[in-house]
Amino acid sequence: MEFKHVSVLLNECLDALNIKEDGIYVDCTLGGAGHSIEILKRLSEKGRLIGIDQDEDALKAAKEKLKGFDNVTYVHDNFYNIEAILEKLKVEKVDGILMDLGVSSFQLDETERGFSYMRDATLDMRMDRSKGLSAHDVVNNYSEEQLVEVLRTYGEEKFSKRIANFIVDRRKDKPIDTTLELVNIIDAAIPGKFKREGGHPAKRTFQGIRIEVNGELKILNKAIEDGVHRLNSGGRMAIITFHSLEDRIVKVKFKSLEDPCGCPKQLPMCVCNKKPIIKLISRKPIVATEEELEINSRSRSAKLRVAEKY
Repeated sequence: MEFKHVSVLLNECLDALNIKEDGIYVDCTLGGAGHSIEILKRLSEKGRLIGIDQDEDALKAAKEKLKGFDNVTYVHDNFYNIEAILEKLKVEKVDGILMDLGVSSFQLDETERGFSYMRDATLDMRMDRSKGLSAHDVVNNYSEEQLVEVLRTYGEEKFSKRIANFIVDRRKDKPIDTTLELVNIIDAAIPGKFKREGGHPAKRTFQGIRIEVNGELKILNKAIEDGVHRLNSGGRMAIITFHSLEDRIVKVKFKSLEDPCGCPKQLPMCVCNKKPIIKLISRKPIVATEEELEINSRSRSAKLRVAEKY
């Protein structure tokens, strides 16, 4: 299957990265390489792109798409390890880092991956299928309290207690093995009048489980901090998020790097001497234009935040 992924906020990202033709850029979530191919078009032969992805299918597809370029380094890893990755590649500093935190259309469309609540498949949801916890493990082995926490915190699901209770009750008879089995349980748990609002009733539960399986929010803070540490002065970091939890983490982390002073507010002046590490390129997140919304509905929830290293 072709690795499809419509790049969200493409032009905004390219502008945000302020690309230098001889620079080194890191795409932390290479995916379908939609952003990367445009970055490469703006680089000279001296420039370099480092593409990271934990999904081997994505890397394979990206290599095919970018085969006309010989200044790309492919890395099968999680961008959580950006510090170690750059260390291993003997790259001291880079000029730009991009993170696109969305799930690709390919991952959603490839039924066997179990990301989609619209297709029947084994419960999996791992971005990196070579290791780790699966959705099947979460759904069948987590306690009711743990499930409530995952669905409420990561899925922002207001019926988290009821859904968790229905899951635990159903799995007493037999394990919950497939996505549509889970969808049917969620459907039964959510009261009828609430199913008509906010999209598919399983959307938030699937989001919560996917984030838990892949540790998506746990990796963000460290990845941002380590990435910023590796930026040259004037280098930029651009991060696209797709839901409020991710956006809040990026916003708070950028704010702490922009104003790292830890002095008590009652002190008349700063005595800790911690200097700003970054400056924000825009105070508010950059969102999709009306034109983009018309051609790509996924861009509706996308927010881009950009910071520049001092």
